[in-house]
Amino acid sequence: MRPIGVAGLQLRVSKTESNMEHLSRRLDYLMAVFPWVEMVVFSELAAYGPSRARAEPLPGPAEDEFGRMARKHGLWLVTGSLYEKRKDKIYNTASVLNPRGEVVGRHRKLFPFTPYEVGVEPGEEFLVFDVPEVGRFGVSICYDSWVPETSRTLAAMGAEVILHPSLTGTVDRDVELAIARSTAATNQCYFVDINGVDAGGVGRSIVVGPHGEVVHQAGNGEELIPVELDLDRVRRSRERGLLSLGQPLKSFRDRKIHFKVYGRRWKGDDGYLDSLGPLDKPGRPSRTGEPADGEESG
Repeated sequence: MRPIGVAGLQLRVSKTESNMEHLSRRLDYLMAVFPWVEMVVFSELAAYGPSRARAEPLPGPAEDEFGRMARKHGLWLVTGSLYEKRKDKIYNTASVLNPRGEVVGRHRKLFPFTPYEVGVEPGEEFLVFDVPEVGRFGVSICYDSWVPETSRTLAAMGAEVILHPSLTGTVDRDVELAIARSTAATNQCYFVDINGVDAGGVGRSIVVGPHGEVVHQAGNGEELIPVELDLDRVRRSRERGLLSLGQPLKSFRDRKIHFKVYGRRWKGDDGYLDSLGPLDKPGRPSRTGEPADGEESG
């Protein structure tokens, strides 16, 4: 097995017009400067921005253009994602293309950012793919990482690198950086989290190694992030333990406990989760003596 050059492209994203030409130009520049890169990851919704009005079927024009980019440079390419129109439903979907520009898999976001990502259906399948002579990669999208079982499932499927396009423009980016580090450490893998800029997010992309160490953290502007990933470090960590200490994947494998919380019908001792109320966007808090949003007076 050998190392691989992977680059994240943290780029400006527009919500009102196509970003495809800008993505293509920046990719051309990246490859002129860093020809050793073999895989590129764009940010979530990089193609058209966060506009469901531009949802298109897959395969479609944007995916075809990404295929052209992959063929031109002989790259593995993760499209970031775009809104996919599939029959009467819309998904947030990332495509993975091989160096011949062929689609090897699509990941539909398992956990749309409800209640803000209104009208987007959750996916139901996990995606891993193999790069010959390198290793196994998994894909998740943005809010997927907030549910740690998604990353644990990818690791249990053998993923040694999790590629994670994001679109975060909110004040919780600091929390996501902590999640990125903890995900890498608890799953003993690389975690490549690529955020956008402008309508694509606040930047601050991060690449984390299998011991939870920060390989690189970007700033708030456009940035090209080429790094070399040595997946033998993942295998060494999983064999001997993180920093030759904890071995969380083996501990999870060898567990005696059955987590009843994962049962669809499990309600807990007192139905606590059901007591949390509906998954709605929070309204304005009420002032003393006045009804809260959604409540009637009298």
